[in-house]
Amino acid sequence: MASVVLEVLKTTRPHQWVKNIFVIVPLVFAEHLGDPVAIGKSLAAFALFCAFSGCVYILNDVLDVEADRVHPVKKMRPIASGRLPVNVARLALGLILIGATAGALALSLPFAGIAVGYFVFNIGYSTVLKHVAFVDVVSIAIGFILRIMGGALAIDVPLSFWLVLCTFWLSVYLALGKRLHELVGAGADRSKQRPVLEKYTPGAVRVTMVACAVAVMCSYAAYTLVGETVSAFSPRDLAWTLPCAAFGLYRFQRLTAQKDDRRSPTDMMLRDVPFLLNLMLYGAVVLAVIYLSPVSGP
Repeated sequence: MASVVLEVLKTTRPHQWVKNIFVIVPLVFAEHLGDPVAIGKSLAAFALFCAFSGCVYILNDVLDVEADRVHPVKKMRPIASGRLPVNVARLALGLILIGATAGALALSLPFAGIAVGYFVFNIGYSTVLKHVAFVDVVSIAIGFILRIMGGALAIDVPLSFWLVLCTFWLSVYLALGKRLHELVGAGADRSKQRPVLEKYTPGAVRVTMVACAVAVMCSYAAYTLVGETVSAFSPRDLAWTLPCAAFGLYRFQRLTAQKDDRRSPTDMMLRDVPFLLNLMLYGAVVLAVIYLSPVSGP
């Protein structure tokens, strides 16, 4: 029994839960880090999105089991390798989904609508949208938008249009980087590993990544220069973080070029020292601006 539970946990991809940090972004930018109630609600929302995203990963592995068995890395996943029977995975999916939905309803009805909508949207992604070039990466970005919206609804704070737009373009950029890495490394088996790769070309993906990087910087710069906030800090003070944002985009692009590494670039960046140091610097500046700057009014 313990081994089955462990395999189910592995299938929910705990290492990917870092993506759900976007749920906590509204807590930070709304200056609620000193509010224990808001922190509790935000952490609960984070945990619930981890559960819902875990359900999405289980669903993906059930649907993609045959394709995963010919992938050099994915073939070692619990379902593809046979360590976790498909029927057991389906049962676990149902139980986790019921529990996550109950928890979301207990937190708030609006949050539950977003969280359940996130899962339902991903059913569409897993069955249809992921097979359409460029629509698949836009769909991934919408998932991140739903995360940040859920985080805002959980603690009842407004969202900045520019931050939402920046999140969208950043998510598309990261998803394209993953596709490029898969496209270059898959070789002749790319149609078996991920059929949509046949509809991409490296040149088109690189050009689109550059356009998305420009869009990220423009939308983030717009937030710092003309964005509005109901909080005490001025977004203009966040202009100091623009170099960190630019370096992060550049570093991720470099990681996508590592052809011999079978890990995805989104996994590699969490182990890349320059990227992590830059991320820590960015986080420190953001916290200093929001929580240590003199009150300047909205």
